[in-house]
Amino acid sequence: MNLWIKRDDLLHPQVSGNKFRKLKYPLQALAGQQVHMVSMGGLWSNHLHALAHAAAIAGFPATALVRAAEGMNSAMLDDCRALGMQIRFVSREAYRALRDDTEAWRQHLPDSSAQHVWLPEGGSAATALHGVAELVSELEFTPDLMVMACGTGATMAGVLAGLRGQGRVIGVAAFKNADYLHTEVARLLTAAGYPTHQNYQLLTTFHHGGYAKVSAELSAFCENFFEDTGILLEPVYTGKMLFALRELWLSG
Repeated sequence: MNLWIKRDDLLHPQVSGNKFRKLKYPLQALAGQQVHMVSMGGLWSNHLHALAHAAAIAGFPATALVRAAEGMNSAMLDDCRALGMQIRFVSREAYRALRDDTEAWRQHLPDSSAQHVWLPEGGSAATALHGVAELVSELEFTPDLMVMACGTGATMAGVLAGLRGQGRVIGVAAFKNADYLHTEVARLLTAAGYPTHQNYQLLTTFHHGGYAKVSAELSAFCENFFEDTGILLEPVYTGKMLFALRELWLSG
């Protein structure tokens, strides 16, 4: 059995990985327009970080609705501000409303207008799947099995779309209570015009305590993986995914 790693972290120096793929077509559709991008995320959101860079490159102003109390900060938010992104803090309750109501974001922008364009959490718009699906066509062969970390489910949905029913996919949820991702994957595939492929399995027990939670065992695994391969993992997503893959491998 051979294990291959698709190094999408090398796609772009700043807008890398699945975020590059998710933003590709939504931003291309807006080329030449005068728009203001608006999206949501946490204090360490990879999506907001990528969007800040991509918006700066494209010349779009951008605003982030961040799930945190006023005055909280992170190095990620410092980067976003340096790139010109406006930061607005929202409570946990308001953040949940942003997930449920596609127009709730307007309440947090007093100057909301038709020029403002909303991108959902994680950049998981239906059009994002088209960019993710291209990942599969870049491979030199169709793998029997593809494994990936899951946050919003959009990356797994995009890979399923690209595989077109071939092979098998395993998604490793990075947070607790992730069973609802089955519904989300089906919704995204339908919204993007793809069949609702079922050739996947969702693993929900490798979250190591919850989103952005890191166990001592996971930290040691990430450190050892870097020593063995020279590939640096972050423990929030890819570390948990590869940890799960090792456990599956060892258990046969």
